[in-house]
Amino acid sequence: MMGRINQVLGDDELRAILAKVGDDKDKEVFGLVCKRWLRVQSWERKKLSARAGPHMLRRVASRFTQLHHLDLSQSLSRITDAGLVAIGNNLHTLQALDVSYCRKLTDNGFSAIAQGCPDLRSLQLTGCKFVTDAALSSLSHNCHYMEELVLQGCTNITDSGLTLLVSGCKQLYYLDVNKCTHVGDVGISSVAQACSVSLKTLKLLDCYKVGDAGISALASFCKALETLIIGGCRNVSDKSLKPLALSCNSSLKNLRMDWCLSITDNSVICILSACKNLEALDIGCCEEVSDASFGHLGKGENYAGSLKVLKICNCPKITTSGIAMLLDSCKLLEYIDVRSCPHITKTGLDLAGIEFPKTCKVNFNGSLAEPQVLL
Repeated sequence: MMGRINQVLGDDELRAILAKVGDDKDKEVFGLVCKRWLRVQSWERKKLSARAGPHMLRRVASRFTQLHHLDLSQSLSRITDAGLVAIGNNLHTLQALDVSYCRKLTDNGFSAIAQGCPDLRSLQLTGCKFVTDAALSSLSHNCHYMEELVLQGCTNITDSGLTLLVSGCKQLYYLDVNKCTHVGDVGISSVAQACSVSLKTLKLLDCYKVGDAGISALASFCKALETLIIGGCRNVSDKSLKPLALSCNSSLKNLRMDWCLSITDNSVICILSACKNLEALDIGCCEEVSDASFGHLGKGENYAGSLKVLKICNCPKITTSGIAMLLDSCKLLEYIDVRSCPHITKTGLDLAGIEFPKTCKVNFNGSLAEPQVLL
């Protein structure tokens, strides 16, 4: 019976049938019918998540040659540069690769990826600590369609590498250099100028060398920025944040600036009043921020009307009075973190008659899971 079916149906017909199968599990069953159907199924597969060592990865690369998305983040230390060479030699249509926490990988492997996968648009390298500026140079020369790059914890990346990267990758809309401690104002300024039209998300957590010059460059060039993470960038002050708020007033949705110790009420007032679409704000540990930041709220204007997530933990100058002013305007609030705020307690709020929206979760002691939006 199967022989007759295979005689009647050509590969094009089998591909058409497979395209009608919606469920991924059913597509796997399709490949179990016979070797020919397995070959067709392998050829048509576009997405794969695998935990693979060097030998298995070579087999995957030779079998699924039309893959667009490959997730190897569960492989951890099993993958070496040899596996990336196999990918570069076989998966020429690859568009997205995740090798987060694959700690043995070096610039040699990523050079093979860049040369063999010119259509690459998304690359996630979280925790790949052997990666240096040389890998970014390879991406710049070969992967001109790169849109999303995650370099979190790649501590050998420097300003020079970022400058090299954006000389060829000018379509980046998502760049994560969290904890890349050698990245500073020069690199961020290069990114801002080269990717001014495309950049939507920039993550700079604990990049302590980034200061007002880098943020000012973002304000000057990146008018469409939606998410900015600058927690731990202690050299950032009101000098650059106020222009940023005014420049990105219609686009900025998520802003994390905890531990930016030079920030004052002036910045927070400007952000809350100018950024009409702001949905999440983290000013935790900004010790100079006080109730005055919220004094302009609830006075007829739609200030902070879109705010859903607010983190003010460890802000000793914010009191129940500030919370009352905040709630007058922020009707959509879903989560607020008031941990270690000495003047904000559940008892104090109850005595003041302050009630949060029923949909709002209040984190008094760390017992609630934090929203992912600002991580």
